[in-house]
Order: sequence, then C-alpha cells, then structure tokens
Amino acid sequence: MIDSPGHFVWYELITTETDAAKVFYANVLGWETGEVSTPSRTYTLFRVGDTPVSGLMKLPEDARRRGAKPQWIGYVGVDDVDAAIDLFQRLGGAVHVPPTDIPNVGRFSIVADPQMATLALLELLQTDQERHVASDTPGRVGWHELLAANWTEALAFYCEVFGWRKAEVNVGAWGMYQRFSVGGQTIGGMVTKPPKVSVPFWLYYFNIGDIDAVAKRVKTGGGQILYGPVEVPDGSWIVHCTDPQGAIFALVGTRRFRAMVSFEPFRQR
Repeated sequence: MIDSPGHFVWYELITTETDAAKVFYANVLGWETGEVSTPSRTYTLFRVGDTPVSGLMKLPEDARRRGAKPQWIGYVGVDDVDAAIDLFQRLGGAVHVPPTDIPNVGRFSIVADPQMATLALLELLQTDQERHVASDTPGRVGWHELLAANWTEALAFYCEVFGWRKAEVNVGAWGMYQRFSVGGQTIGGMVTKPPKVSVPFWLYYFNIGDIDAVAKRVKTGGGQILYGPVEVPDGSWIVHCTDPQGAIFALVGTRRFRAMVSFEPFRQR
C-alpha cells in the first residue's frame, strides 16, 4: 500500500533523442544523470544531488509510428493499479498501457482521462520506495496543471478516481482556474484550455530560481518559449516551454527585475 495515494509520485520523459535530452535538462535545470538500465531496456534517472526526481526513456518505435510524440508523463500513486484501472474505464477513461509489473519496483499503467489527457498510475511494492521531497525543492516538480477540454467535468472525474478536492479558485487570462488538493495539500490546478491548444494535456512545472536566466538557457539549448514570463497570483513567475524534441514542460521561479514583457498566447506544437 502506498503512503500517499492520490499524490504525483514520479515523472518521466519519453522522447526520441535521449542523449540530447540529458544534455538539455542538465544545462537548463542542473540535473545529474545515472543509469538503471536492464537487459530489456535503457532507463536514465535525472537527479538533484543524490535524489532521483524523474526518469528518461526512449520513445518506442511502434508508438512513434502510431503518432506518439515526446512528452512528460506524471505518475499518480495508487494502492491497487488494477482496481484503479477498472474505475478509470467505468468512468469513461481509457488504457494506453495495461497494468504491467516493474521488477522490484511495483506495477504501473498508462491511462487517459475521458477528455484524453494522458497520465500514469503507479503501485509500489513497498512504501519506503516513495521519495518524499519538499514540493518547493529546486529542480523538481512543484505544480501540476491540467489544460482540460472542460475543467469542471475533469475535476469531477479526478475527485472520484483519486479523492482530490476543490481548493481555491482564481480568474485569469484563460478564465476560471480551479486549484485542487489531496490530503490537505494543494498540488495543482485545472483550467479549460484555450482554443489554440489542440488537445487536453497535463503540464508539469519545475522549480527554478531566476526565471529569465533559465528561460535563456532553454532557448540557448534549442528549446522554445511558448508563453511567458508571466506573474501568477502568489508572486511567482512562470514560462511554458518545449525542449528540442518537442516535449512541453513549464518552469516556475522568481524574477530579479520587474519589467514590461510581451508574449504570444500559449500554442501547442
């Protein structure tokens, strides 16, 4: 049984060029890497110091032929993957990768909600496998955001599946922004996506320091800035980015100099 059901417990980049991704994210976020590969697959851990914060693997060729693109996937901890999958499907979700064992780790499945936003479920063999790291730690994910086709329907679905609850609400450039919590901790928000965003998806915000300095490293490394820098209600600044292979991610940090900025509304590639 997992210690933190309903919390995001892992993140994974699935991409076409793993060597290039290692260099890019090391330069942008200061991550170190380490291999935990097996005879059947190559798997890389991204680390902050000695602490693993996410994983990296090659996008399978068969998935690429089916149209899959590089992306970040978040894993939500559950007590029983098979039971969670059953509930997902009964409530209108879909299964992309059926429940699969990871030797000495646990059991996972890749799924999509009824609006087809992709994420993963993870059942760990032992509770001490969870990595409890403060949500504001530099280099790790500090916020989870769903750009939904309809955020009210999406929230009802996730509340039923994971036990999430409504938290504060704001009105922003894209309309109503609904935060959600689990176990008394606010961990993310949902918004109805702008029309220019073609499909619903989960966006993960990595904690950084100076937003301008890191955004510059994104562009220098071959990535793109899609949106921002923009100030959010708590005083932080955010940007939405793509890495050189096209995987979308976000950054949240501070700004040394308050300046007038202009930006294009977020566009998904």
